[in-house]
Amino acid sequence: MMIPMGCAGMSIEAAGAVVALCLPMSDYISGQMVEVAGGL
Repeated sequence: MMIPMGCAGMSIEAAGAVVALCLPMSDYISGQMVEVAGGL
């Protein structure tokens, strides 16, 4: 199976999305599914 980003992701890379959602600037994001899939 080809991985579009060229390598498998690491958990620390997925954690970036979680951190971004915890920031005050993400207050208007609600009820969304954020897919962290590396381009799949």
